[in-house]
This record gives sequence, C-alpha cells and structure tokens, in this order.
Amino acid sequence: MTLSRESAPTTSAPSGDLEHVVAVGGALAAAMNGVIEGKPEVVRTAVTVLLAEGHLLVEDVPGVGKTMLAKALARSIDASARRVQFTPDLLPSDITGVSIYNQETREFEFRPGAVFAHVVVGDEINRASPKAQSALLECMEEAQVTVDGHTYELPHPFIIMATQNPVEMEGTYPLPEAQRDRFMARLSMGYPTPTAELDMLDHHGARSPLEDLRPVTDAEGISRLIRAVRTVHASPAVRQYVVDLAAATRQHSMIRLGASPRATLHLLRAGRAHAALAGRDHVLPDDIQALARVVLEHRLLLSSEAQLARRSAGEVVAEIVHRTRVPASR
Repeated sequence: MTLSRESAPTTSAPSGDLEHVVAVGGALAAAMNGVIEGKPEVVRTAVTVLLAEGHLLVEDVPGVGKTMLAKALARSIDASARRVQFTPDLLPSDITGVSIYNQETREFEFRPGAVFAHVVVGDEINRASPKAQSALLECMEEAQVTVDGHTYELPHPFIIMATQNPVEMEGTYPLPEAQRDRFMARLSMGYPTPTAELDMLDHHGARSPLEDLRPVTDAEGISRLIRAVRTVHASPAVRQYVVDLAAATRQHSMIRLGASPRATLHLLRAGRAHAALAGRDHVLPDDIQALARVVLEHRLLLSSEAQLARRSAGEVVAEIVHRTRVPASR
C-alpha cells in the first residue's frame, strides 16, 4: 500500500484558502442538491470524499438515485468525466486501455481506457466479473495504470464513484475485500421522504435536472481545494483517537476482520475535508465520529456470532464509537 499521498503538513491552512473551500464546497453541494432531492447529508459526504482524494461506493436497491448522484458530481466539475457500465462481458482492457500495433509506424501505441478521466462513474460495479473488477485496484490506490510493462499516470484530481446493487440481487459478484478497502466511503441512498418524492415528480417529470446543471468549478479548482484540505491540522490527540477506533475494530468479538491501516488513513483524510468544509483549520473528534460509519462499515467482516445475532456492521461501528474514549487535547 502506498501512503505517499498523505504528507503531514507543517502549517495550517490560511483562512483565505478555507473560505474558498467553504464557498466552492457549498456551491458544489447546492448544485447537486438541485438534482438529488432530500439527501443533503449524502451529497455532503460525496463532496467530502472528493476533497479528501478518495473514492466513493454508493450501494442501494435500484431506482433510488445512485447513478444520478454520481453524474451530478461529474457535471458539477468542468473536467473530463467518463461513465463505465459494468457488465459480465466487460474486459480489463476496456477499463485500463490496451496497446495496439500500428502497422504504419511498426510500433505499439497505447489507447487509454475509460479510467483516464478526472471523474469516473462506474455503474453497477458488482455486475462485472472479478477479473474486470480487479483492473481498478492499481488505479484506485496509486492513480496510475500499468499496461504491458509501461506505467501511465492518471489525471489529477481523480475520483471513482461506483454504484452497486446489494449482493443478494441476482446477477451480481461480491466485491473482493481488497477492492472494498480502496473505497474511502460507502453510502446508502435510502428511499426519499414522501415530500422529497413529491418534489421529484414535479422537478423530474418533464425533463432531467441534469440538463440544467452547470459546472461550479474545474479540475484546477478542485486541486486547489485538495491542497487546502491537506493543510488542515490534526492534533496528536485526534490522530490517537483515529488509531484507537481502528484498533477497536480489530479486537471486537463481533468482527472477524477489522479496519486496515489504509482505513485509518482514509478516516483522517476524510476528517480533514469535513473540518475544512465547516471552515475550521483543525480536525475535531466530532469530524471523525461523523464519518466513522461510512468510512469503516464496508471494510469489516462480521463473525458468525454477529451474523447469528443479526448484528450489522454499522451497529458495531456505532457501538465502538460510543465506547472509545475521546483523548483529551494536549
């Protein structure tokens, strides 16, 4: 696992940079909320993952707006965006690219695949075979693709927003643990409230609101926000709290496989983005607690006792957050 993308800053973010994060982040959320009815927390988490340099997995039953959320984020940024429909016959080369022999030059030329974009929307990722799914492992962790011994860098910023239906739906392949661990957060859309569903009928009935969505910023603008988020200060006490939460998942009797060191890193980076969007130049334990479930839940494997007791991973994470002592500031 490569940890080079997380470099500890020596200074906090200037107030001007944080004001810019709040302004642009709020504009992104407002634009997406105009498309996704009644899900402000889901939208805020998606923006948080984007600014934390992570990848987002949206899991729920069909028809609740998973793909719409991903497309709304992609259209809110004036940057390259590609959509991949994952199907059982999808090949790894369709995702990463392929080297093709050019008879005129008598050399192999690399044809980039769908992953070469700032925002990649992977629709129903668990409908592709494990072989195709594993093509995403390198690019999700290292922001690069290796084909025929040559390594190609992916554009920055780079985010994969994948959707999937629950694994009990027919025709799906469960995501391997190594790939789930590369997603910074997993969201569940849930059904809209009756009021939000009524508003959806009014706003979506005649035309798609995506047609009216205009970009809020561009790729360079997002890169600037990411640089500001990296400088948000995380005190030793907060870092210890993140480590304590991860360690608790590895020692819990209801968990067979706990959070990885990558999960610890993702939780801290997401906490920095959450704090920056709130206009703070430092991370609070509240930021970590607000994101613990969406960052940790999908990585945990429950024990057979937990499954017999009908405990969910989310319930176990909530229990761990409640029981873990918040370190005193120092």
